[in-house]
Amino acid sequence: MAVVTTKAIVLSTLKYGDSNLIVKCFTLEQGLKSYLIRGVLKAKKRGIKAAYFQPLTQLKIVANHNNKGTLNAIKEVQIFNPYKTIYKDIVKQSVVLFLSEVLSHAIKEEEKNKLLFNYLETGLVWLDHHHKIANFHLLFLLNLTRFLGFYPDLSKKDKLGFDLIEGNFTNTTSHKNIISGNQFNQFKKLLGINFDSIENVSFSKQERQLVLKIIIRYFELHLDGFKHPKSLQILEAVFS
Repeated sequence: MAVVTTKAIVLSTLKYGDSNLIVKCFTLEQGLKSYLIRGVLKAKKRGIKAAYFQPLTQLKIVANHNNKGTLNAIKEVQIFNPYKTIYKDIVKQSVVLFLSEVLSHAIKEEEKNKLLFNYLETGLVWLDHHHKIANFHLLFLLNLTRFLGFYPDLSKKDKLGFDLIEGNFTNTTSHKNIISGNQFNQFKKLLGINFDSIENVSFSKQERQLVLKIIIRYFELHLDGFKHPKSLQILEAVFS
């Protein structure tokens, strides 16, 4: 058992019993960790409150970490990088709900990954500070693949299609996991850009949904056990 002070990003919560929560976080110091927060749902609970554990909230915690693969305990918690707009804006709330579900399925790392943590932290702060965010989730997920190990190989971008299994460009366009034509052209708009460039990318509603389905398929092909996000329908309704 070790007492650890670390930044942490909330990925998911699960009610356990009448008044407890199991909270899964991605931490800066030790990667993925799950915590049992006892009594946090009681009306008169003092100290740690359930509101701290909304999707993708950024925290600073002091926690007891065991190395037995069992649930850990949080001793102290405070909000780090408090959001000004995300929880007041229904569109941003929907984006965050969707991304938290995807991240819960995509991040499996039990060890420290500072680059991945910094990417999540920076991306969420960008979302909080900007207004033109209709395409944010697309770029967030595509650039996330850099840290998960399957970002597209951009060395042969002049070819006619993209192989979702191999992660590279190809002139073969007849295989079911190769995108070409309009699918390919829309997908390519996001490659090699950062968040500040996303406001210059334009998609119609149909194009945005098309690209998101491609990215979800890309995740499914590269991550064992990746589950199709249930919150996808909510996101599509918000941007329709």
